Amino acid sequence: MPRNSRRAALAGLALCLAVATTAACSNDTATNAAKGTSAGPVQLEYWGWTDIQPVVDKFNANHTDIKVKFVKQADLPSTATTLRNAVAAGSAIPCLSQNFGDVPALLSEGLLTDVTDYLKPAESKFKPSSLSAAKVQDKYYGIPLGTGPTFMMINRAVYDKYGVRVPKTWDDVIAAGKALKPHGVQVMNLAGEDPSTLVNLIVQAGGTWYSVQNDSWKVDFLSPESVAAANILQQLVDNGLVANQTYQDRPALIAYFDQGKMVSLPTSTWQLANYELHFKKTIGDWEPVDLPQFADATKFATPAHGNALLVPKGCQHPKEATEVGIWMNTTKDGIDATYDKTTGAYAWPGAMPDPSPWVDASVPRKLFGSHRSEAQTVINKASASGVDNWLVGPNYTGVFKELQDQWAQAVTKKITFRQLLENMQKFTVDDLKAKGINVSS
Repeated sequence: MPRNSRRAALAGLALCLAVATTAACSNDTATNAAKGTSAGPVQLEYWGWTDIQPVVDKFNANHTDIKVKFVKQADLPSTATTLRNAVAAGSAIPCLSQNFGDVPALLSEGLLTDVTDYLKPAESKFKPSSLSAAKVQDKYYGIPLGTGPTFMMINRAVYDKYGVRVPKTWDDVIAAGKALKPHGVQVMNLAGEDPSTLVNLIVQAGGTWYSVQNDSWKVDFLSPESVAAANILQQLVDNGLVANQTYQDRPALIAYFDQGKMVSLPTSTWQLANYELHFKKTIGDWEPVDLPQFADATKFATPAHGNALLVPKGCQHPKEATEVGIWMNTTKDGIDATYDKTTGAYAWPGAMPDPSPWVDASVPRKLFGSHRSEAQTVINKASASGVDNWLVGPNYTGVFKELQDQWAQAVTKKITFRQLLENMQKFTVDDLKAKGINVSS
């Protein structure tokens, strides 16, 4: 569905009324009215498992009316559990939380606060493609974070050794895989627990599994974009062109990538420092290249479904929380404060309209060898070409778990990717109906 069409549909929909947990979408006027009235700066907490203390320190040093306390959590699951418990209890609720799910699904749980009045005036500070991930029905429930640019890195030394052309389309990737297979080289890796390759292909093609039609959800796992993505993956798997190395054993995974037996990695800037640090045999052999495109694509596109910094329901200072989130993600001071002395890089400024000042620092010195000079062009192009038509429904948390199970079967040839899509269509529709949510298919 074209992006504009999706927005038009969302704009006129009483979506939340179709959700069983209608309280999740209730007006937060009472909460929003609870503003700091006592003397002194507003105090608020930020929960997250990624250490952002330097950013908090920078904010606090430059602001007198708001002070932020960073409360480090153990990991994503514990953050999610603790926040859900706090919101349910109605006490000790932070005003900002690192994201642990998609906004529509978290909203349906009653976990988020409407911050539209505070964020909408600042929309121009954000990259346009970053905004949709923080919204439901044109209302904001978090601060847009955007996402990192997606491109590919290939082991150019191996490609050249066997005279294989650098792929420009996904069909080229399949052809490269067939050319490399006789040499014991696999063209890509599809980890059995991670269906993100399927999702990213569909986003790149401009597709989505959920949309809104009149007053109900429409579910379409068999859209042309989904079928096209499934066909690419089916050919890779059927021809034995991919590895299935798990992401759960990172040292083993990195060691495998470093053997020269798998030669194409869709990646983003946040992963590069890890490769630079741990690759021993192939350091300098890799080349950053544009993400392959669908053969019939009319314009260059990369998947850019973003994320949001959450403002939990029950936050006593949503206006100030929004101000903090905007500063952290759209100002030079905020981005500069993320500098990591160990890697020499910054957190990727995915919400910034122009991230180019931070691109060079995101590129390691040795990983790409003589091809390092190509990285800035590839990364800037990927960032500028991001598309995000992806919309998730209120039951996506459970749907994703089922998707992981279906994906594991598809990459090991127990079912086809077409069957995966058909199974997910039935599972998702049945689950929405079981939850009392209107669904049109």
